[in-house]
Amino acid sequence: MKGAAAMPALVFDEQYIGQVMDKVVERTFRMDFSWDWPGGVAFYGVCEAYEATGKMEYLEQLKTWVDENMEDGLPKLSVNGVSIGHSLLTLYNVYGDERYIETAKEMAEYLTHDAVRFGEGIFQHTVNSEAYNFPEQAWVDTMFMAGYFLLRIGALLGRDDYFEDGLRQYHGHENCLQDPVTNLYYHGWDNIAGNHMSGVFWCRGNAWAALTMARALELVPVTHPSFMIIEGSLRDQLSSLVRLQHESGLWHTITTDPQSPLETSGSAGIATALLTKGRIYNKYTQKSIDGILTKITEDGTVTGVSAGTAVMKNAAGYIGVPDKRIQGWGQGLTLAFLAEVLKVKNNPY
Repeated sequence: MKGAAAMPALVFDEQYIGQVMDKVVERTFRMDFSWDWPGGVAFYGVCEAYEATGKMEYLEQLKTWVDENMEDGLPKLSVNGVSIGHSLLTLYNVYGDERYIETAKEMAEYLTHDAVRFGEGIFQHTVNSEAYNFPEQAWVDTMFMAGYFLLRIGALLGRDDYFEDGLRQYHGHENCLQDPVTNLYYHGWDNIAGNHMSGVFWCRGNAWAALTMARALELVPVTHPSFMIIEGSLRDQLSSLVRLQHESGLWHTITTDPQSPLETSGSAGIATALLTKGRIYNKYTQKSIDGILTKITEDGTVTGVSAGTAVMKNAAGYIGVPDKRIQGWGQGLTLAFLAEVLKVKNNPY
């Protein structure tokens, strides 16, 4: 079309992406997970891979793991720990086994009635260890682990209470964490001190926010007032993030610091959100496809993934986080990305 700048079509080998996905899934199941967020994110990625390919062998391995772990009963729950619930919803949808949805409901009930909150009902970040306590702190991770889970189970069961509580988490975390100047998301907010602690725009944190919001827009009706709030937050965040992308197609672990290391899991999460926006971001997502594929080894290990990261004291703390080992969230976010690439092939607009 004359006069209009056409966005280039994405170029990738669908068969190759499928082969890489097989390897990443296979390597993921050679890791050992407890009922906690590393498995929650890893298995979310496996479920996304299943959704994109229909390969039952992915889910069969997941089903085996979940069935074995459910025999022991649920461990003590935390806001981060309910992330395994994402997999339970997919297993329920596919197998129709009531045990999965009943266990997922236990998690939703825990969030509804027992999870610690502050301010406008925002979940305080909690983990599965008594040793760590973060009073009145909001961490961006919670948007994916608990907020998006409540939205999904609410939509699935027609439970407005879960659904609206999920939206409360989206809006509360946006109000606490999205910087009105850069439109990037901070890692954390300390409600007692009234500050963003280290004040860092962490790559994986921005991925949690972007991926969570992109997924919400598939579940929230356009006639619901929350739709435009989430759509606006995501639109502005992504427009800032694309301008910070490294030429490799990845993002730096501190998104605004080009001297900080490139980080694969956060890059995969951000690129997944970009893909959901379609052709407007094709030139950026093309770079991400090429760049992220180079970070996956022959045995399916996703490399360049920073270890579990608390809200660090300063920028140096983030730069010092090791990234040499395989991590469940690296596998899971990369699978979510590869799945989204395959979905684009079926829906190019």
